[in-house]
Parts: sequence; structure tokens; C-alpha cells
Amino acid sequence: MSSASPAPVPPSPASPEHATDHATEHAAGHATEHAAEYSADRLPRPNTTGRPCSAASALALIGEKWALLAVREISFGNRRFDAIARNTGASRDILTTRLRSLEAAGILERRPYQDRPTRYEYHLTPAGRDLQAVLQSLASWGDRWVSERPPVVFRHEDHDFDFAVMCRTCGRQVRPGDVRLHRHAPGWDRTGPVAR
Repeated sequence: MSSASPAPVPPSPASPEHATDHATEHAAGHATEHAAEYSADRLPRPNTTGRPCSAASALALIGEKWALLAVREISFGNRRFDAIARNTGASRDILTTRLRSLEAAGILERRPYQDRPTRYEYHLTPAGRDLQAVLQSLASWGDRWVSERPPVVFRHEDHDFDFAVMCRTCGRQVRPGDVRLHRHAPGWDRTGPVAR
């Protein structure tokens, strides 16, 4: 994944009236899409401590690096245990535990590929496929801050894929510092729990 240059920001419409109409239509369309997404089937919600946070809940389900590396390999098409173990470097017992927990969480599913003896391969569920964006973001960060050169480069249509975070409502690229905390879980503010 190359992160050499930021993705271009779409040009703004020519007239202010057009911009307002376009933004209103765009926001209305995405509000409907988001409502459909957020009402879809959910994974089991883990118990977490501290601040209520979707990142904490996601990490409680995913676990640690071996789980994400297994998801990476399965997304590359390496669905059988031996290939996942070889390509992640995980020990067989740790990998077995991680794959079982990912399956129990609804991130992976096992499908038989052989009858005698029965052998299984792993496939990503829709929730597992959504983790590919997380992996792309981590790889983009690693390309920029850790690796001398990107060890893996992805293609998007006829060009190298350049990962960027975009706002689906306005269509613009989001950079560090562009977003702010807006809502909190009940009983919490930015600094922590609120005394009652």
C-alpha cells in the first residue's frame, strides 16, 4: 500500500446554490445508507471496562495481532490453516485459538473443502471483510512510519492504491485534526466519567 501522496480532494461545485442543493441531497442519501447499515445484524457485544467506545469493543472481539494477520491472509485468498500459519508466523496453538475466537465472534466462517477426512478452510463474513479497511489503514501507517519501502502494493483499477480516509457525507478527505468529538456515551464527557 503506497501512501506517498494524499488522495485529491474533489473540486467544489461552481455556484453556492448548487453546493447547498448537492450537499443536502448527498447528506440525505448517506443518512438513509447509514440507517440501513447500523440496523443490520450486529456481532455479539463484548463486555469492556472504562469509557464506552466502539474501538474498545472491536478490539475486545478481534484480540491482538495474530487475529488481524489471519484476517489479512484470508483476505489475500490463503484460507487453509497451514497457509495462514506459515504466512503469519503464528504458532499452531495460538492460531487455532484465534481462528476459533474469530469464528465465534462472527468474523470468520469455516467451510469444508474435503470430505475424507473432513477439512475446512476459512472465509470472511461481511463483518470480516469490513476489517480489510482497518488493515489497509494500518498498512498505510506502517508504509509511512515504519517500512523503508512498502512491502506490499495494492492496485485499484489501473493505478496503485493510495489509501485515504474520506467523509461519505461531504466526499472530502479527512486528515488528522479535521474531526472533533461531538457526542459522548451517557455519563461521560471528553475527560472521563461525569459525577452525578
